[in-house]
Amino acid sequence: MKQEEEMFARLAREHKSTIYTVCYMFSNDEDEVQDLFQETLINMWKGIKGFREESKIDTWIYRVALNTCLTMERKKKREVKKVPLAMDVNLFEDNDANSKQARVLHERISKLAYVDRAIVMLWLEGMSYDEIGAVVGITAQNVATKLFRIKEQLKKM
Repeated sequence: MKQEEEMFARLAREHKSTIYTVCYMFSNDEDEVQDLFQETLINMWKGIKGFREESKIDTWIYRVALNTCLTMERKKKREVKKVPLAMDVNLFEDNDANSKQARVLHERISKLAYVDRAIVMLWLEGMSYDEIGAVVGITAQNVATKLFRIKEQLKKM
């Protein structure tokens, strides 16, 4: 048990930015991103015993994070709409040109279908088509085709 705890703690430390990036792709709300992040860690802990090393650990972590976000997204659609509390501070807001451009890109990506969002996010993370395919569960050729179509769709927005 101690070995599993140490492995989990190391994975959480080493891959926290990856997990956060996946969670951020599925929400603009800081609290919701934190909830998704925490839920992903819980799912990683539950699944670490079952990791059979048939894929790279990075691929497994992406897959757990994506599946967690997609599951939470489906649950959210069935829930009653919540009204957020107003805050004086917005940690997501920067006013420089790069931040504005990143925000516009994020807004456009957030309008894509969930799987398309995942593919774009993994591509932006620098993963190869083979790695993206392993995470999403499609062929590398299908990843290439989908990315081409997604880019065209983003241009039209």
